[in-house]
Amino acid sequence: MSIGFDFGTANCSVAHMDDQTPVLLALENDQAYIPSTLAAPTRDSVSEHLFRHRHIEPNGEVGERLLRRSIALNREEDIDLQVEDVAFGHAALDVYLSDPQETYYVKSPKSFLGAMGLHDIQLAFFEDLVCAMMANIKSQIALSGVDSSNVVIGRPINFQGRGGEDSNRQAEAILRSAARRVGFRHIEFQFEPVAAGLEYESTLTQDKTVLVVDIGGGTTDCSLIQMGPTWRHKDQRQASLIAHSGQRVGGNDLDIHLAFKQLMYPFGYKSQTLSGLEMPMTQFWNPIAINDVTAQQSFYARENLKDLKHMYKNAAQPEKLARLLTVYHETLGHRVVKNAEDIKIALSEYPQVTTQLDIVSDQVSLTVEREAMLEAIDAPKRKMMSLVEEALTQGGVKPDAVYMTGGSARSPILRSAVKQLLPDVPVVSGSYFGSVTAGLARWSKLCFG
Repeated sequence: MSIGFDFGTANCSVAHMDDQTPVLLALENDQAYIPSTLAAPTRDSVSEHLFRHRHIEPNGEVGERLLRRSIALNREEDIDLQVEDVAFGHAALDVYLSDPQETYYVKSPKSFLGAMGLHDIQLAFFEDLVCAMMANIKSQIALSGVDSSNVVIGRPINFQGRGGEDSNRQAEAILRSAARRVGFRHIEFQFEPVAAGLEYESTLTQDKTVLVVDIGGGTTDCSLIQMGPTWRHKDQRQASLIAHSGQRVGGNDLDIHLAFKQLMYPFGYKSQTLSGLEMPMTQFWNPIAINDVTAQQSFYARENLKDLKHMYKNAAQPEKLARLLTVYHETLGHRVVKNAEDIKIALSEYPQVTTQLDIVSDQVSLTVEREAMLEAIDAPKRKMMSLVEEALTQGGVKPDAVYMTGGSARSPILRSAVKQLLPDVPVVSGSYFGSVTAGLARWSKLCFG
């Protein structure tokens, strides 16, 4: 038996084939989709959790060094790590929201895997992070009685990272190594938009040229594919793949840009010093750039606290900078972006939304209009549409249909933008979250029988 595994930026899901039908497995509270999140008492708890409670050995000398350091630091903090201290999915978000200051919280670690210039100890930590999340998911697969020895893991056309193919190789290597450590024996990869196309292909009664637009949390991938009865059962599909494009821009970027342009004013964005100078913009971008390792490290670094205090001391509106200091001390960047995500969803139905920003003991009421949201997210939206145009230019043919998938493809704003590019081509969709996973399960059956 084999499975398809979508280790997604926003959510993870797993499916296996029951005869000719993909079946998604329950991964959290009988739900098939588990958010790609982890919460722990400290950053160093991740490696110790793997070794102590998952019985997974560290990877090589660097992994052993990371484990020794992690255990030593936890002992210094007098942390006696219990298995329930590391949480995943919705449970992880609940832990973080209940006590952000005392919680190490990670969302979308897949976004970090292609980052270049990392030290070996950082790469080992990212692998342990992925390994912990995979180990939790594999334990849930085991409860279902499904044999998961053989797995096809989805991957974007291009992982997030500035290294091009070096970023892609690094990210895939981390995923492969983590998968092996948790017990997957035979591992293959498939492009996520191609997998989504395989699920759509199962519904076709005649051959078509289809543009698959997969807009996930961290990446947008487009594939122009020939599909239909002629191709359905072939395990070699290179000849059917006409064009690919992909970039590190997705639903998270829409949320981050909306947070930056509309929610950071109460924290001092665009405010001035006593001498009339504008506050440095990066101090308002970095805390909410949750998919950028460098930005997060820069804002939450100990030495940045001195700069933030200096900004507060010299602020014309110090009460706003006091809130930014609270973001630093309480690690509230993820919470602000979550507020932006909720606003984005609500504005798909309403012309304006009023929300409350909870900043520990402080509350700020904000009203955001739909037009302001559209302006805020215009830059990442244009990047997404440029990828659609790139795939069409590469392919040199007009598709018979556009198949949109991925959680962010639900957005009426993005669907309308695709329709404007291809006004005479039908835009269809299946399961926004499940089509990639189902396609990966279909491909696993072709790969492993």
